[in-house]
Amino acid sequence: MEDIGTVECLVEETPQGRVARLTLSNPAKLNALSPTVIMALHGRATQLADDGGLRVVVLTGTGVRAFAAGADIGVMAGLDAATGRAFITALHQAIDAVRRLPCPVIGTLRGYCFGAAMELAAACDMRIADTTLVAGMPEVKVGIPSVIEACLLPRLIGWGKASELLMTGENIGAEEALRTGFVQRLCAPEALEDETRRWVDAILAAGPGAVRAQKRIMRGWEALPEAEAVAASIDEFAAIFATGEPAQFMRPFTERQKG
Repeated sequence: MEDIGTVECLVEETPQGRVARLTLSNPAKLNALSPTVIMALHGRATQLADDGGLRVVVLTGTGVRAFAAGADIGVMAGLDAATGRAFITALHQAIDAVRRLPCPVIGTLRGYCFGAAMELAAACDMRIADTTLVAGMPEVKVGIPSVIEACLLPRLIGWGKASELLMTGENIGAEEALRTGFVQRLCAPEALEDETRRWVDAILAAGPGAVRAQKRIMRGWEALPEAEAVAASIDEFAAIFATGEPAQFMRPFTERQKG
């Protein structure tokens, strides 16, 4: 079957800044992450990273059956050691580009979310799903280990649950995904877009510089020793005052107090 998948990008202009919606689109293969989709995802994310007015990105899949069914197994079946390394490296680079976007990324999930798709969802800053979600890491069932951004799962769902998923290849449903912390909000299918919008609107209502600084600070919490992470956060706190944003956003509160 010809690989004609892509990643659609729709940018919405709002008074508070731009909102981008990235949609995995490979409907003939349940939005599987084929080389074409991987390349498109990397390109879209890299392009969006340079947009200083971008406030939030929503990442989802086309249709109602799947966020994405994972990496394209038809492609992986033909890999050898060299092409396997190239494929998984390109996949990592695409997911990492999403993870390193300077603004919040919301994963909006429905239906199947397997393997590389679960890793891509884990790279988002927060995840909302509807009750049709079925998530899992089935790689060991087809003779390969879970790698690259699977390393994010233990910090999201704990080492024990991550070990269960990665070593058995079994799936979890929407309720368990919420209970284990893989998703932060769960809703009915018909409410998914409205509930996603609530998060988007909350981010738009906050200080744009503060939100971007918060994401940088949180990445520091992940990567830096505690003392360095604290020092970096103090630098971010001080720097935001030079922008005038705190005065702008605090003014309504201080004026109410005076009144």
